[in-house]
Amino acid sequence: MATAGITVLIADDDRDVRTVLAQQLDGVDGIVVVGLAADGESAARLAEETQLNVALVDFRMPGGGERTVRAILAVSPATRVVALSGSADPETTLAMLRAGAGSYLVKGLSPEAIVEAVVRAASGESILAAQVAEDVLGTFAAHLETRGRADEEAGRQRERIRQVLDRRLLRPVFQPIFELETSRLVGYEALSRFPSEPAVPPGRWFADAAAIGLRAELELAAAEAALAAFRAYGGPEGLAVNASPNSIAAVAELGVWLGPRLMIEVTENAVIEDYEEVMAGIAAFRSSGVRFAVDDAGAGFASFRHVLELEPDYIKLDLSLTQSIDHDPRRRALARGLIGFADELGIAIVAEGIETQAQLTTLRELGVGLGQGMYLGPPAPLPG
Repeated sequence: MATAGITVLIADDDRDVRTVLAQQLDGVDGIVVVGLAADGESAARLAEETQLNVALVDFRMPGGGERTVRAILAVSPATRVVALSGSADPETTLAMLRAGAGSYLVKGLSPEAIVEAVVRAASGESILAAQVAEDVLGTFAAHLETRGRADEEAGRQRERIRQVLDRRLLRPVFQPIFELETSRLVGYEALSRFPSEPAVPPGRWFADAAAIGLRAELELAAAEAALAAFRAYGGPEGLAVNASPNSIAAVAELGVWLGPRLMIEVTENAVIEDYEEVMAGIAAFRSSGVRFAVDDAGAGFASFRHVLELEPDYIKLDLSLTQSIDHDPRRRALARGLIGFADELGIAIVAEGIETQAQLTTLRELGVGLGQGMYLGPPAPLPG
């Protein structure tokens, strides 16, 4: 099995181990030890300089063996990494293999076995120490079984959502929004209802759709159904439609005919990676009068950044605030802070989830202008 010119780096925080391995390997079967490293940074630097064939990396390197493996492969992608450890723990093995190691050896092997492992690694073979092979293969098998079940579930979800989309089984309902001081109806929020079988809450349908890449399509279908029903209704009120960042522009384009009577709600929980891109999409429709809201404010800290970055026309107080606001001083204080924050920026407040007269009275006292909830009116088909 002899070969020539196998360059090797030994990365181990134990000087004695580095010395012994170097003595066992250097000059045997064409192996040339080109560097010794006591930490990950040194190992990566030597790997970049030498573009070596094989790196022996200790799992317990300072900063982490996994990080060292990734650092070496980042600067020398052709290097074959052999992980070394004093442990036969399968989790340790899998961690190093996931990081990019092609082989895993448990320390204490004979010099002949170490040489053989290096030569085989250089030729592209993968080696697992006998002490861990069975456990690792069992873990991989379990992982594949779990992934198989997850794939089956994703397939069922896709079929279920695809059926709703293709057969247009989604139906819109509308929850009224009132001016709290006068009880005047000013608009509706469009919500979605799905087939009763299987019994899954509406929010779960959208979450499942997001998991399989169909959220934008489902949101557009919901917006189309709501806007068609609202056009047929023909009333003078406004309409609020929910959209995630990827769907904002498409939903706004569908409803731009409503002008200032259309409000697009961006959920607080929506992850926005590029605010400038989202703002560019919003700006295209603001000139048409379309208004925007940050939904679920108070449910988490992301809402504050959404407000600062998106410059909404409305902030919708989450029901987790409004439903206890009449008897919980902490929620009342937080709501008062959000209301003051919105006033400073010229943003209107809409309270969601109003379920009692006491909540309504408290919100009026706090100066909230608009609200919705079961106490004021449940989601239902539009009148007439």
